[in-house]
Amino acid sequence: MYFQRENYVASPHHNRMTDQDDFITHLLGFGLTEKEAHCYFHLLKYGPKTPSPLAKSLHTYREDVFRTLTSLIDKGMVRPSLDSPTLYTAVELDTALEVALKKHESELREMETRKRELQALAQQQRFRPSDEVTTFKIMKGLKEVLATVAPHILTLEEDFFAVVPENTVVVVSLFGINPLTKEFIERGGAVRILVTDFSYSGIQATQELIDIGAEVRYLGEETAIFAVFDKKASISGIHWELSSVSLDQPLTSLYTDDPAYAQYLTTTYEMLWKQSVPAEERIQELLEQGPPQADR
Repeated sequence: MYFQRENYVASPHHNRMTDQDDFITHLLGFGLTEKEAHCYFHLLKYGPKTPSPLAKSLHTYREDVFRTLTSLIDKGMVRPSLDSPTLYTAVELDTALEVALKKHESELREMETRKRELQALAQQQRFRPSDEVTTFKIMKGLKEVLATVAPHILTLEEDFFAVVPENTVVVVSLFGINPLTKEFIERGGAVRILVTDFSYSGIQATQELIDIGAEVRYLGEETAIFAVFDKKASISGIHWELSSVSLDQPLTSLYTDDPAYAQYLTTTYEMLWKQSVPAEERIQELLEQGPPQADR
């Protein structure tokens, strides 16, 4: 038996599901991942919860929910209580969306800054943009960034360098970028990595880069995040907050194959490189200090 379309009347439950799906879809438009959207919707609809019952309601693991909640807190859409166990509450919708809008406005301002930089470079003969530029795009999410980095490393001819925070060093170790980098170095390529922050927990991932032949140095201060491939293409972090090691991790970065912008970043990189020290010195310092008290 089946219902003819014109005679079918949707049940109230069906309407609720449709409304929920529409709500989730609109949340995705504000930069949330699907997991974040479902989690926020559930807290907004059913009220504060601790991670365990929330995980049960969302049919997932507690650890997965905790990572999602951490990301939502960073985005200003969920707030934790000071009680034990911690209760997580959805921030009122208008307030949460206002925070999301401000973040997007910040990204747009950053894009305008990048645009002005490129326009200024275009007016300088030594930074004249190439007629062969084909790509200038914003990437959303760690998965898209890694999918862009891997093919570039496979086709590198001369050099690759980057300035990144410690958590990015861990990410490239976990998601298969280091073996590609090692192959490039064995082909005669040069790889230089500047790490801007570096704690005891980052020793293993940093040492892995050193062991495969990369030249790694420690800068010791927060600065721009970017990578340059053969001085032709580049990736620049705009909002690069890796609160968890997950391919679903949201972030915003700029990719362009404009050699003029790559040259601009190269000049910046060389200045930072002169201010840095060998990573081995930082590793030795951390080993002498030992792990933080909380990790012992």
